[in-house]
Amino acid sequence: MIRYLGSTKNLVGCVGGLVGLVLHLTGVVGALWPVVVAALYAVGALLAPPEKVRLVREDAATEASRVRTGLAELVGQVEAHASRLPESTMDSVRRVAGVLDDLLGRADRLAADPDLRHTVVRLAGTDLPLSVQTYLNLPWWLAVKRRADGEPSPAEELVGQLALLDAQAHDVAERLFAADRDRQSDHTRYLRDRDGYDG
Repeated sequence: MIRYLGSTKNLVGCVGGLVGLVLHLTGVVGALWPVVVAALYAVGALLAPPEKVRLVREDAATEASRVRTGLAELVGQVEAHASRLPESTMDSVRRVAGVLDDLLGRADRLAADPDLRHTVVRLAGTDLPLSVQTYLNLPWWLAVKRRADGEPSPAEELVGQLALLDAQAHDVAERLFAADRDRQSDHTRYLRDRDGYDG
């Protein structure tokens, strides 16, 4: 009810009602003025455009902070089960999490590129946790067993998934810092060309 009081429909309806009141005060409408005021209010409210839909979305800094916290918790939980992971995968998890954590620490840059922001949040909040969680939910003896049809074992699948996630995280980092790398290269060229130094 309180929201309606400030709505476009109520405001336009009130303007219509005021027009009805002015018509009464100027003598255009007689004793039926309350009906005219109510009718003009209703017409105004019905003809007013609907309120704009605003879907509330977390700002980049808040989202990045939340996802970073979840990422740190994930690494801690995975470390508690490190003995069940294939050799070197704990290092892979830490490496991927480290790149993603660094990217999430630059929320201002992520806010400027919604596609990269979505990719980083998806990698950190869904893809990495899902890969490790799915593996850890398997019984240990099944996780290391090679399939009869020659397909990779779940352990090999996890190693492959972490390699893909590592490549994707680095690709996002390359895209996020492309301008900085270009500036660094430009500065090197400038320093070499400035005084004819070619060493």
